[in-house]
Amino acid sequence: MKFSIQSRGDDLSNTLAEQAKGYLTGFGMVFNEAEPDIVLTIGGDGTLLHAFHRYRDRLSETAFLGVHTGHLGFYADWQPPELEKLVISIAKGEYDVIEYPLLEVTISYRSGMNDAVYLAMNESTVKSPDVTLVMDVELNGMPFERFRGDGLCVSTPSGSTAYNKALGGAIIHPSLQAMQLTEMASINNRVFRTVGSPLVLPAHHSCVLKPVKGPDFMVTIDHLHLLHKDVKTISYRVAGEKVRFARFRPFPFWRRVHDSFIDSDIGQDVR
Repeated sequence: MKFSIQSRGDDLSNTLAEQAKGYLTGFGMVFNEAEPDIVLTIGGDGTLLHAFHRYRDRLSETAFLGVHTGHLGFYADWQPPELEKLVISIAKGEYDVIEYPLLEVTISYRSGMNDAVYLAMNESTVKSPDVTLVMDVELNGMPFERFRGDGLCVSTPSGSTAYNKALGGAIIHPSLQAMQLTEMASINNRVFRTVGSPLVLPAHHSCVLKPVKGPDFMVTIDHLHLLHKDVKTISYRVAGEKVRFARFRPFPFWRRVHDSFIDSDIGQDVR
């Protein structure tokens, strides 16, 4: 089995990465950064997001797992003292693979240049370089609303606990094939109206944003911040690809939610 390791870059994460590499090669596994079967990230959820984008073209062949050297993450669920136990399980191949849905983002341009297509594991946001973002929102090809406000966020179910939650969006179990559209400080008065609530869209639905004011927008794809000029539309759908995680033990999603936002001292298995 071929493996790769991505570290956050701090001293602790780098030390653990070297230890893990030594353990795994000692078990006869092959360190291969180009074509890994499994990618071990050491740091936090951000480290795993970087690894996901690094291996964007190998999603059907590569599984991810994470060791957290900071706060408990939704993707990085192993702790440093468990490293030796983890690498033994990796070497023995004692794991299942679970898949989470991703978000496909397609940006088309008025000039006719080729579309830009991205995959997001957590979310994509759209903001205007100007003070107010004005966008027409279409759902399944039908006009839904004209949004005015700070911006819009479209998230995956696994990313619903990140920026989406901070915006007041719903937390969605990652087994659901869906995406969520959440507003950022929408303008609502007697003249301008939006639905004002997060929208959860199933996999067969699409969401298209059409600029009303200005052709240039700041678009984020997870941790990537990209300025796109001359934009015609920004389209979202649940991607055909999925991200694969190596799961060595049960860690139910609602337990992660409880531990992260309510109390890390959970006494029961919340599924």
